[in-house]
Amino acid sequence: MRDQLADAAYAGGWSLARHAPESWAKGSFRAIADQAWRRRGPRVQQLERNLQRVVPTAGDEELRQLSRDAMRSYLRYWCETFRLPTWEPVEVVDRMVVHHEERFVEYRERGRGLIAVLGHLGNWDHCGAWSTAVGVPLTTVAERLRPESLFDRFVAYRESLGMEVLPLTGGPNVAETLRQRLSDGGFVCLLADRELSGGGVEVDLLGQPARFPAGPALLAARTGATLMPTLSYYDPDRTHVQFLPEIVVPDGHTLRERVHAMTQQFADVISAAAREHPTDWHMLQRVWSSDLERPR
Repeated sequence: MRDQLADAAYAGGWSLARHAPESWAKGSFRAIADQAWRRRGPRVQQLERNLQRVVPTAGDEELRQLSRDAMRSYLRYWCETFRLPTWEPVEVVDRMVVHHEERFVEYRERGRGLIAVLGHLGNWDHCGAWSTAVGVPLTTVAERLRPESLFDRFVAYRESLGMEVLPLTGGPNVAETLRQRLSDGGFVCLLADRELSGGGVEVDLLGQPARFPAGPALLAARTGATLMPTLSYYDPDRTHVQFLPEIVVPDGHTLRERVHAMTQQFADVISAAAREHPTDWHMLQRVWSSDLERPR
């Protein structure tokens, strides 16, 4: 029953955001954010625990202000995500501010494959839609959601934007497919600031231990593809995407040590981005090891 309600809620949000006037949709999603923030359920409480690590000097009042703004940013992501299929490619591009596009072009022109590794910041779906709108198709991986109908809805949505979507579980070998795409000189985008499998690599995140997926660094080390950290964040009107310098595979270490060093570099990128844009880091889940060890 809960799965069915979740699917119905997402379907309702999709319909509301896509068919309502934009100003009305934005206002409605902002009201939903404020209502969830006032209720201060488990997700909002976890968000505030995460923000306390990002802004350790924040007092109770400032922390509540930060969490309210973060919930508004999070619901802005959902509103825009639901509306993305209604935007023409020129609108997708016009609503995006691109920083250091020359890196994106240079790394792709090397012809050895490009991995954009992102965190849950800003609007990563808009970043993917921008890439396809400028003529660069991409492959990404999606967590399998419950119920299956909800997962299918998200896959169809991202495919409608021009992305190839691979299920994390329950499908063909994901690692092998990604290696093949990269060997063909393709573009792969992976979210990697939260470990879903319970494994991963232990990193220092904002001064405390956390676990990040090893996959992006491992793919780069094994295939020779370029690993490019990519950030997204908001201003009042538009989404920003920032292409950072590549994370180079270090020499003279074992594969495990190389993967750990590269993953730590990405964790440092997320730490800096979270400090600079704390309300645009949409992390309502437990990410630090101390929280994962705590009973739910």
